[in-house]
Amino acid sequence: MLLFFILITSCKSKESIGANNIIESEYSEKTDEMVDHLTTDNYISDIVNHPAFKEFGELLLTRDNNAAFYGTQLLNVGSLMPYHSHVEPLIVLAAINHMIDEVNDGKTVFYDFYSHEQKQQDPGKKNTGLFFFRGKPDAPFALVCPGGGFSYVGSLHEGFPLALEISNKGYNAFVIRYRIGSEQLATEDLAAVIAYIFRNAETLGVSTNDYALWGGSAGARMVGDIALDGVSAYGGGNLPKPATAVIAYTGQSTYSSDFSPAFITVAANDGIVNVNTVETRVENLRSAGVEVEYRRYESAGHGFGLGTGTDAEGWIEYAITFWESYLAK
Repeated sequence: MLLFFILITSCKSKESIGANNIIESEYSEKTDEMVDHLTTDNYISDIVNHPAFKEFGELLLTRDNNAAFYGTQLLNVGSLMPYHSHVEPLIVLAAINHMIDEVNDGKTVFYDFYSHEQKQQDPGKKNTGLFFFRGKPDAPFALVCPGGGFSYVGSLHEGFPLALEISNKGYNAFVIRYRIGSEQLATEDLAAVIAYIFRNAETLGVSTNDYALWGGSAGARMVGDIALDGVSAYGGGNLPKPATAVIAYTGQSTYSSDFSPAFITVAANDGIVNVNTVETRVENLRSAGVEVEYRRYESAGHGFGLGTGTDAEGWIEYAITFWESYLAK
């Protein structure tokens, strides 16, 4: 069973990419408040107000305005994500506390991929950002797109814990906080993030070779859009498609012969996605000549995240192995 409570920090020094593109938290000395981890006794408001997350704590949460949830105890964090299942508070907290440790160690965990000018021109872009879970320097990166039906962004369950597991394997992992309300706008944000990482790869310390896109539910639709049409179709420029698309529990049915190699997973008892739609897409992709690894589970439901405590537990290991088969040796 995966160990979720071992928090690994990198030895890489703090980097800077530009005043307009980064929000950094700097501290001259450690205080008791800084090093405090959150527990299930804390509240949602404690995430927002934690000094490690100064100026971007709200973007860790699910909605653009989370005030109604501030009084919710972290023991009940799953109540913020109604489309998701099997939300484990301790797993959520392991990822949150990892970020706290990174900030306390002088590392940047949050980046603005839109400039101040872009946000002024389009205020909706103020509710976006990029979270970084470091692996080994210059290792390939995975970009995780959490779901939420485009009505919220479930990073707490379906983004940060996955990114932590990927980074624990030595790969660099990012989690996108995209605009809510539109698949088109969310996918444009995804294309903008890919372009941002490519532009700043040297400073970030990541390789752009054979990158992977990961998504669950609505986030998997975004991944599928890029795997089908490419980054340029959504304004991100002439960049390569992902070497691997990891697609979890979405009813999207698009396919083509040049679709990225795909790892696809779903549970048969998913109450939102019809498993037959998923399996038809798998067959269509294979018939088009696309390599697909398909993992069907029976009782994990929709939005199972890491799948801990379900028959889907361990699926992320298969997905990472699939991606590794497409990494340059």
